[in-house]
Amino acid sequence: MTHHPRAARKILLDCDPGVDDALAIAYAVGSPDIDLVGITTVAGNVSLGKTTSNALRVLEFLGAGDVAVTAGSAVPLLRAPVTAERVHGADGLRGARLPASATGPRSGYATDFIIDTVRAAPGEITLVATGPLTNIALALRRQPALAGSVRDFVIMGGSSGRGNITPAAEFNIAVDPEAAAIVFSAGWTVTMVGLDVTLQATADAAVIERIGSLGRLATELVLPCLLSSADGDDAATEAARGPLHGPEVHDVCAVAHVARPDVLGCEPAHVVVETSGQWTSGMTVTDFRSGPQNHNALVATTINVPAFWDSVLDTYTALAATLP
Repeated sequence: MTHHPRAARKILLDCDPGVDDALAIAYAVGSPDIDLVGITTVAGNVSLGKTTSNALRVLEFLGAGDVAVTAGSAVPLLRAPVTAERVHGADGLRGARLPASATGPRSGYATDFIIDTVRAAPGEITLVATGPLTNIALALRRQPALAGSVRDFVIMGGSSGRGNITPAAEFNIAVDPEAAAIVFSAGWTVTMVGLDVTLQATADAAVIERIGSLGRLATELVLPCLLSSADGDDAATEAARGPLHGPEVHDVCAVAHVARPDVLGCEPAHVVVETSGQWTSGMTVTDFRSGPQNHNALVATTINVPAFWDSVLDTYTALAATLP
């Protein structure tokens, strides 16, 4: 695979690893179309200490320990923390047994790192968020101009249909709906890669078989994350998945969209986040019928699943060849 740095998109990944975040980090590190300029961490799938440690462990395992990791918010803006150890395991990486990181996160705070990184390269940074949106909301509160300074903003989160942590809400949005409401009303276009497409991106037996040939990358990271996460899905996720089988890789879809925009089909819409509903808190209420003047989002509605997995497996194959 030829690397063309000129075409690589600079991304700053805000995440809460988490097994699918770990797989998304691997995609970002391995893709020749992505230049990973830094990672910020937030509490979500597990506590902040664990999400930060996991980001560092994954990067070191992949030989990308030079990518800066900066810790962010340990709690949602207004609510008590909600975590998902049942899906991601006590440490957040479930089946993956990666060694402890030899280094810690860089000093400072995620909000500052996000603002400073975007400000240093206006119009160049694609911000990708695959966890609760607390860090992004705090950065926007501090620096509202951030919304006009990024190249693009992509999230894994939300749904125009049913949720997974509740019937109405997807996990990343439901953990901090107030943050999500700030983010969607910030004046930029949010590319929402939600459950509408991520629940279709399941790793079937053929995908698992192809991954099995990838040496240490497969045996120590990808397969343990994939095959153990499927065991812990809650009833809402099982219901949302419907007849599809195999584990999903939700967060990989958002990162892959940056490298391969042709894989997802997106429709403009107006999205608002429900913050006060008794049964619908965290719901991303999606109106595809609103006029262009009201659009604040591009909502992913279709995914070319074979093309998605070809991209992921090509990227992982190239990455596997670089591991010692």
